[in-house]
Amino acid sequence: MRQTTPCPPCPCPPCPNPDCQQPHVVRNGHMSGHQRYRCLGCGAWFGETEGTPLYRLRTPPEEIARVLLLVMRRGSLRAAEEVTGHNYETIGHWLHLAARHAEALTQVLVHDLQLSTLEVDEFWSFVRRRTAPGQSPIRWRTGWPPR
Repeated sequence: MRQTTPCPPCPCPPCPNPDCQQPHVVRNGHMSGHQRYRCLGCGAWFGETEGTPLYRLRTPPEEIARVLLLVMRRGSLRAAEEVTGHNYETIGHWLHLAARHAEALTQVLVHDLQLSTLEVDEFWSFVRRRTAPGQSPIRWRTGWPPR
């Protein structure tokens, strides 16, 4: 006779509302194929990528990681654009998002992508060069990036 073990409950992300007094997050359906959550303490609705560099991005996380890795290894946004087919400005936007979430992204680069400390350091040096204020070679649309 086949025995089945119940699967453990899926961990829910924390409530993104810093003013929430009694956070109690539950899964609450799907929207466009993505899990939605609701905090019963404050009534906030949010998606699983809230507060991450992937929030409101339509490109799959694996593709973004692949493109950023390619940018790091090639050292050029234009080369990454030619290889992946993603727009130069889009890749630059992903770099800005990565820079804002540097600590969390470093953990992903080291553990998930199995990069060495030297490769991660080279990546952040590249990001620092590309996102320096006043020196950015990335051309943005009018009003972008937000100040």
